[in-house]
Amino acid sequence: MRIASVLHDGVVRVGVVEGDGVHLLDRPVTVLDLLRSGDLTAAGRDALRSRPVALGDVRLLAPLEPPTVRDFVAFEEHVEGVRKSIDGVGGVVPEWYEAPTFYFTNPYAVIGPDDDVPVPPGSAVLDFELEVAVVIGHEGRHLSPERAREHIAGYTIFNDWSARDLQAREMKVNLGPAKGKDTATTLGPWLVTADELEPYRDADGFLALAMTAEVNGRVVGHDLLSNMGWPFEDLIAYASRGTLVRPGDVLGSGTCGNGGCLAELWGRGTSREELPPLRPGDVVTLTVEGLGTIANRVVPGVDPIPVPAARPRPRTRPSAAPVGS
Repeated sequence: MRIASVLHDGVVRVGVVEGDGVHLLDRPVTVLDLLRSGDLTAAGRDALRSRPVALGDVRLLAPLEPPTVRDFVAFEEHVEGVRKSIDGVGGVVPEWYEAPTFYFTNPYAVIGPDDDVPVPPGSAVLDFELEVAVVIGHEGRHLSPERAREHIAGYTIFNDWSARDLQAREMKVNLGPAKGKDTATTLGPWLVTADELEPYRDADGFLALAMTAEVNGRVVGHDLLSNMGWPFEDLIAYASRGTLVRPGDVLGSGTCGNGGCLAELWGRGTSREELPPLRPGDVVTLTVEGLGTIANRVVPGVDPIPVPAARPRPRTRPSAAPVGS
């Protein structure tokens, strides 16, 4: 099933998308509510009994409001290209191969599949990132990859919008990214339940979904989701190590290779004149086989409110007795 959150007649509703229509559930509930109660599939079946509303008569929202968002970096080709773009150094650091790496991004920045994306305050180098996200359906701790598959509710497209200039400064401090990834994360157009994608699973356990990125109608990237270094089950197992994953948690695959973002293309020799950073008016369209299409327009942002630079470390100390006296 394709589970959607929509705005219909001014009210947020949950529905199941079929063709050009959406069957709306007749009770006030969110996708996160249904995941937490374990009722997502049953609610979907209930919704299918209703008469569909045309998709053109609703506004698609992000499929859910996730409590947490972890974003991994699971594509080797992306790591190699972006490293070249930022550091001028080729190759992939050995540590990347040892275990999946992720950061927590801002769940309050999640937006819908057709929403506008403001330029982050103070940024002049905005980029998109073509990813797929897995959504957790059942709570788990310290899971094995085999058990992790049982905890998957479904998948959705994920665009990790990135202010590359802010990100580059922040990561020189060996922490972050922070404001470089804090303005917008697109999820959508809906949540596709895990059973729908099983026909795409290859012999190695990966989902072989075609992924395409376009800027203003021009294809700039395409890849297969099965080029990930780890399948989603491994990412979930690692995320749950020593802690909990809970219903509604979102885990991004990281950006695909072969043009999954502008920074990778810049690192591989495409000039910024040929493919410049995103500007107001640009439209980024991401399509993933089996999941659908999202399209977001970049719009002007706001000017940053200045924050002063750090003061030099003071050298004075309070008077105190020596430790142990």
